Amino acid sequence: MQVIGLCRFSYPAIGGFQVEHDSLEERIAYLYGEQRLEERFQLMETVALPCLREQTDQDFELIIVIGDSLPKQHRDRLHDITSDMPQVRIHSEPPRKQRQVMKEILNKARRDPSTPCLQFRHDDDDAISVDFIERLRQTVEDCPGLIAKNKTVAVDFNKGYVAELGAEGIAATEIHRPYYVASLGMYVQGGCNLTIMNFAHEKILRFMPTVTISDQPMFVRTHNGFNDSRQKPVKPVPVTPLTPAQVGEFEARFAIRQDHVQRVFGNG
Repeated sequence: MQVIGLCRFSYPAIGGFQVEHDSLEERIAYLYGEQRLEERFQLMETVALPCLREQTDQDFELIIVIGDSLPKQHRDRLHDITSDMPQVRIHSEPPRKQRQVMKEILNKARRDPSTPCLQFRHDDDDAISVDFIERLRQTVEDCPGLIAKNKTVAVDFNKGYVAELGAEGIAATEIHRPYYVASLGMYVQGGCNLTIMNFAHEKILRFMPTVTISDQPMFVRTHNGFNDSRQKPVKPVPVTPLTPAQVGEFEARFAIRQDHVQRVFGNG
């Protein structure tokens, strides 16, 4: 079954942001600010990409959506850091309405729309467990009755970490968060043109059956200087430096390496 992931990398969508701007030009200036983009690249290199490189099931695709106005040096850098990943395709779009363009991209990526597929979203500052694709596929196979009776079914792995990264390393705390973007997948029946981008992730349970699995940490959500969802006043999440055991867990489960984080952020 085809597995398609979607990642927006500083794409200047019309809508789709919790922080509003007075004009499209202001949004682009914010998204392409040098300090912000440097942090996005640091997080892509240390968090979002390593976990995909080390997936136990390599049979998936990831479409990274960028704006057609992304400056060339940043476009080249994105190509460079993904050049060793055959699953990745970088897709350029002019500013358009967020959900409309993302739905189109996902549906065009389906090799055979008459057959079912699995879809997931992947934020550029988050990680999924290295067995996420394998477990998403296995969970769907474990639910044949549910799949047979529904056009769409969501699979939610709701245990993970909130983490902060910097030159000093990683600090984190374990959380349970249902229907978060990371480690949330969706089955789509053949002939159905719905996509995971048709639904706000926290509201997806209103529109389809969902399967929830809470046995192991399956995501890392980073809190950083430019989280869209955290630009407004929000309750802080306290984190503590990783213990030696957690350093090993982050490397084994998420391919996030403390020394790599320290090196990349230390040079920023």
